Amino acid sequence: MKIIHKRIYITLIFILLLISGLGARLVQLQLVSTESFTDKKINLIEGSVKQRTQEMVVDDGRGKFEDKNGQSLTSITHNRLVLFPFLEKMKWPVQQVSEIVGMQPKELTNRLANAKTPVVITKELSHAQVEKINALKVPGVFGIPLKDERPVPLAEHLIGLEAQSKQIIEEKYSDKLKNGAIKSTTPVGISGMQRAFDEFLLPEQESKLLYHVDRLGGPMFGIDVKYTGTANPYYPVSVRTTLDLSAQELVENTLNYYKLKDGGAVLIDIKSNKVIAMASRPSINKKDPFKKQNGSDSVENRLLTPQTPGSIFKTVTAAAALEQNKIQPSLTYNCDKSIYGNNVEEDHQKGQLTFEESFAQSCNATFAQLAKEMIISNPNILEQYADKLGLIQPVGWTGDVFHFEHFKQFLGEKSGRVWTNAREKKVPNAVGQTAIGQLDVKVTPLAVANMMASIARGGEKKQVKAVDALEYKNNTSLYTFKEHELKGDTINKATAASMQQLLKGVVQSEKGTGRRFQTLPYEVAGKSGTAEINVKDDIVNKWFAGYFPADNPKYAMVVVDLNTKSAISPTNSVFYDIVKGMYDLNTR
Repeated sequence: MKIIHKRIYITLIFILLLISGLGARLVQLQLVSTESFTDKKINLIEGSVKQRTQEMVVDDGRGKFEDKNGQSLTSITHNRLVLFPFLEKMKWPVQQVSEIVGMQPKELTNRLANAKTPVVITKELSHAQVEKINALKVPGVFGIPLKDERPVPLAEHLIGLEAQSKQIIEEKYSDKLKNGAIKSTTPVGISGMQRAFDEFLLPEQESKLLYHVDRLGGPMFGIDVKYTGTANPYYPVSVRTTLDLSAQELVENTLNYYKLKDGGAVLIDIKSNKVIAMASRPSINKKDPFKKQNGSDSVENRLLTPQTPGSIFKTVTAAAALEQNKIQPSLTYNCDKSIYGNNVEEDHQKGQLTFEESFAQSCNATFAQLAKEMIISNPNILEQYADKLGLIQPVGWTGDVFHFEHFKQFLGEKSGRVWTNAREKKVPNAVGQTAIGQLDVKVTPLAVANMMASIARGGEKKQVKAVDALEYKNNTSLYTFKEHELKGDTINKATAASMQQLLKGVVQSEKGTGRRFQTLPYEVAGKSGTAEINVKDDIVNKWFAGYFPADNPKYAMVVVDLNTKSAISPTNSVFYDIVKGMYDLNTR
């Protein structure tokens, strides 16, 4: 009997200890470690709320990019019908809703079947339909504007990408992370202007529709759906870019139509020196944006990366020769010869040409000879005039913005170059190659477009802008980016006027390399360029750079097709169609 009692006591003590342990664990979970459970610092309260809450994010709260007229560049807003899952278990006026949206009742109920999260009906609604739906005041039935990513991204390299990056958050925003202003999962900018303007774009709070459910998915506290969002009238901030949505779509669509694979196009307003449109190819690999494509990351903006310009650089050699009084109008050059003095192939022979004819027909021998003559008295002549035309230094807007010193709108823009080895200036063949944009010459397409804008303005150099202002949510200004001059000497007005005539001749001349553009509604002035990249495989960079209308310049543009074959390059077709498209946009 005593043995039985002893076993009972032991069992009771064990049960009591077990209950005490469970009680202690409950105290720890519910009272002691509610916000910092285990060494992983798990917030149990947040987890509990999240577990019994269904939500739908309407807006992530991050700042937006808009075109010059305030239209979103990254998203399109559509009015949608949103149905919450608990409707499946209750009676609601599905017939009335279906009549308003123009769908069968069964289509709506089928979408709700076994739904665990809010259901978005993709059919777009009019403003009147949204008002009618919301006037019904049915819990869990909403007509709301939702933002979708653009099916075809616009200016994706310029605007850049956002993504989760714990490393960036810990490196740049450790204070905000510690005080709870952001989380380690908050998306941040990883390229382009998303990265450059990231500190202005960080979200304060998401905007959500949410409701609480029990373990079976039914509403816990009635059927009210609540809206949560920031009440701050100033945030999120918008980045008002200089881009024109219609022009950007024109450029993107034209590049896509002609299947330009590597390169891109940039269009600049000459008076203000603002980017109106910019599109780089290849498109960004969203799954692996830093994966190498043609030797470069897919997020790399080709318009900001130095490329071999070929005959585009003859613009520099010509400006130097004009300003140094090396041109004799009656003098002709033997364009049957190469830059090395030997005969060129018969189908490339051009005969004896004047300086103007040589520029129009892109005779290599003329500019090689001029450079060899000029470099004897001034070994730095070519880089000096490349600098005067803004081809060597970065040309994008730079300045101090609040506590940011030397803030750059074009993150990742690189400098151009003329020489990599000063000793080559004493080698005649190297000088000849450099004079026509070969050997070590590298310039960015953005800088070339800026050069054309400078010539069209009479030699005046400016920094290129892509953003006009940062604006608060209530449309008041946070910061306005003023025009900045581009540092350094410039060509004089007489030289600029002469260059304008030369660039017109490329198109107007009967044998000019840009004569195709004579049929455009806008008169074009410009320069073609074919840079040899791999002679053996006939790989080239194919350019056309210029401005239009020629007599009343409004736009400067560069189109470049990189690492292609000259015979199949769509460069001129792309340039032609964009000019025509801009005429149509301006006259409709």
